[in-house]
Amino acid sequence: MQSLAMIENWPVPTAAAAVVTSDGTLLGTHGPTAHRFPLASVTKPLAAYAALVAYEEGAVELDEPAGPEGSTVRHLLAHTSGLAFDEHRVTAPPGTRRLYSNAGFEVLGDHIAKATDIPFAEYARQAVLEPLGMTSTTLEGSPAKDGVSTLDDLVRFAAEVQAPRLLDPRTVLEAQTVVHPGLKGVLPGYGHQNPNDWGLGFEIRDSKSPHWTGLSSSPATFGHFGQSGTFLWIDPAAGAACVALTDRAFGPWAAEVWTPFTDAVLAELAASAPR
Repeated sequence: MQSLAMIENWPVPTAAAAVVTSDGTLLGTHGPTAHRFPLASVTKPLAAYAALVAYEEGAVELDEPAGPEGSTVRHLLAHTSGLAFDEHRVTAPPGTRRLYSNAGFEVLGDHIAKATDIPFAEYARQAVLEPLGMTSTTLEGSPAKDGVSTLDDLVRFAAEVQAPRLLDPRTVLEAQTVVHPGLKGVLPGYGHQNPNDWGLGFEIRDSKSPHWTGLSSSPATFGHFGQSGTFLWIDPAAGAACVALTDRAFGPWAAEVWTPFTDAVLAELAASAPR
């Protein structure tokens, strides 16, 4: 795909990008596909997927208590537990505000580790990374932000989410459906959003503006971006997913280049679609 070459003009030392369709077809890559990049918060969808495997295996229930009093696994996945951003401090009753929380995902990782009697990074490796052949990916450290991966591996994950083999498709559909609709909150890097919609570990675009996806991205688009200059979006209307990884911290540069890049990718997808 010609649009992927736009990453050559990004003000970053290293970048790699790819597009994979809902049937697993790799439409193109650009940049070093085996280079290991810090994922920052793009770690969260991987951690969430492992949590959903734990749910399907019966190790945890989505509505069992986890985290602050009144909070559940579902609250932690949807950033509605009431925990602060980076502190294990309660700032709101569960289910009342969308408080984006790294601490919530760390509590979630600890909860699953206790339920399975397996350290969370190892559980994620066994449940998600190894079955998908993501041999260059690690989730050591915080399940909110310390993942490291490659373009090759995240393409495998993006293909899995679009056509699930590890999870029941109904579970993945629930993960991309708004949990606690109507809650307002801050989308890091993009300010207050009303509503600030999230599913189970995935952010949902809906009508958010400004946003890190494209102006032409469908409201059903879901995914995540990371403060290390990384993102993964899946647009069901386009029938495709896009991964972009860099080694420059998120900042104004990303807000300037990511949206036109996504719009160019979507335009190229639309132009090549069967009529």
